[in-house]
Order: sequence, then structure tokens, then C-alpha cells
Amino acid sequence: MSTGTEQTTPARTWEGPSAPERLNLLRQAKSIAIVGASDKPSRASYFVATYLQSSSPYRLYFVNPVAKEILGQPAYASLADLPEVPDVVDVFRKHDDLPSVLAEARDVGARTLWLQLGSWHEGVARDAEDAGMTVVMDRCIKIEHARFHGGLNLAGFNTGVISSKRQITT
Repeated sequence: MSTGTEQTTPARTWEGPSAPERLNLLRQAKSIAIVGASDKPSRASYFVATYLQSSSPYRLYFVNPVAKEILGQPAYASLADLPEVPDVVDVFRKHDDLPSVLAEARDVGARTLWLQLGSWHEGVARDAEDAGMTVVMDRCIKIEHARFHGGLNLAGFNTGVISSKRQITT
């Protein structure tokens, strides 16, 4: 029985890069700007930044207009303030902010817009692709990097045990 208050999620029609294409993006990238980076260890952006800082060769830039420093590096107020054009703009911002982040990424000449897990905006994806950018949505750059570089055991993603049996604990 319908109460009339249910909300439906629009069907996802946009298709992003395949796994080999995402691997190629990560291999070609030299710099990543994390928009919405946080200096709070409980935030996903902090966890991702910590992983990338310790386990990848990328030059990382943290974009947060209120932070002065994140993980010992300067924080920048905007993408336009960065010392170089980032190859990848990794976005940790709410849904309604995504069009303005795209505009800023496009204006500085970034090649790839990467929206984190749970972030999906087909209008932004179409507009980014129309501007010649590559778009990845609803994927964690940390998980993808670890997946392609054998590091999924970090943070407990891979136990090293391959079995279809449930582990019995006593």
C-alpha cells in the first residue's frame, strides 16, 4: 500500500570508465586534488588522503577553504589557488555542491573528475564529459588504487583467506 510519501531514486543510465580505463587514469595521473579534504581523522577524505600520502607517488593537494594545513601540507581555498593543474579532482562534497566543483575543475583545466563512494550526479557527469573531462562516480580512489596495486589488505579489505565456508568462532 502506498502512503504517497515514497521517493524513488532515478535510474542510473550513465556508464563510467571500465576497470582497465580507471587503472590507466591512475597510472597516468601525477597529481590529485582532494576537494573537501578534512583535517579530522574520522572523515573519509582524511583516511583517503592518509592512504594516498603513504602508498602512492601522487602530488597531493588539499582543498578546504577553512583549513590551513592537512597532514602536514598546506590546504588551499580553491582549485584555482593550487600551484599546478591537478590531473584528478577527487571530490568529497555534498550532492548540491557538485555542479560548482565541476565548474571550478573545468575552469582550471583538470582532466578527470572523480566523485567518491555514494556520490552520483548524471548531470555533472554529462557536463564534464561535454567539457572533455573523464568522470568516475561512486568509487573510492583509495579502494581503486589499492585494488590495482595489491593493497586491499590495508584496512582489512583482504584477509588473505579464500574460502566459501564461514569462519567458525568460539
